[in-house]
This record gives sequence, structure tokens and C-alpha cells, in this order.
Amino acid sequence: MNTQWLNPMWDHVRAKYGIYLRVLEAIPADQFAAHPIAGMRTPAELVAHTSGSIVRDIAEGVASGTIHRGEVGEDAVAAGLDSKEKVLAFARECWDRAAAAVAKVDDTKLAGTVNNPWGMELPGHFAMVILNDEFTHHRGQLYAVVRACEAEPPFMWDFAGNDATFQPRP
Repeated sequence: MNTQWLNPMWDHVRAKYGIYLRVLEAIPADQFAAHPIAGMRTPAELVAHTSGSIVRDIAEGVASGTIHRGEVGEDAVAAGLDSKEKVLAFARECWDRAAAAVAKVDDTKLAGTVNNPWGMELPGHFAMVILNDEFTHHRGQLYAVVRACEAEPPFMWDFAGNDATFQPRP
């Protein structure tokens, strides 16, 4: 797999991330530290994991050759996401960092091995597949959270409703 494969895949992740941000906006502000669904991470924990550990850290890891665990663990990050505004700002910052990293990824990075905290041999292209799969999985969990909060999530393919940054490219 090469950048010819990566670029349209990443463009689709970008459009899905716009929906993800709208899902976060649909969660009531008082529910980010709550457990609307028993046995599931809180919405703030899901954002720390999804935006930080999955999208940002894997993208930066493919670009640099090493996926690093954050200096502060996900629980500490989630604890700091104590308002809806902070959650949304964190999610946007993680996207900006991921997008900047992916812009630096070339065919060599996609073919090369990415060092990671899981101790497995991980080619760059497969790390990007994991990013896409994990992101979609956790976005789905957040849809369930919105429904559990008796709110209405955006239609999952309503890319036209995204902010301009996350609109589909022609």
C-alpha cells in the first residue's frame, strides 16, 4: 500500500471525523464524565482514547516511525476534559496534529515498520488500517452514548453538514 491508497482513505477519515465532532456536540455537557452506558468508558474517556491514542498518536507514529504512549495516561487526559468546550478543543487539536503528521507520510513510511508500545511488528500501512477501524468502532460507541442520553446524533453519512474543514473533497 502506498500514498495513492492512503490519501483517499485519509480523506474519508477526515469526513468521518467531522461527523464525530458533531456527535460530541450532541452529547449533553453534563454527561462527559458520566457513564450513560454501564460498563462503557465515559464520553471523556472515549475522546481521550479515540482522538488522542488512536487518531493523533497512530498518525504521528506512522510519520515518525514510533507510536508513543502519551506522557500523561488516558485517564489523566480524560479527567482534564471537564467541560464540553475542553472535549471539543482536545478533539480538534488531536485532528490538527494527526492531519499534519499524515501530510508527511510517504510510501517509505507506509512500507516501514512502526515501533509501538504493543511489541508487535506493525507496518505503517497496517497502522493506518488500525487507526481507521478503531476510530470507526469508537465513533459508534459515542453514537450509542448520544442515544442513551436521549439526544439525536447526526446522520452518520451527513458529510455535507460538517464544518468546511471536514467537507468531502471533490
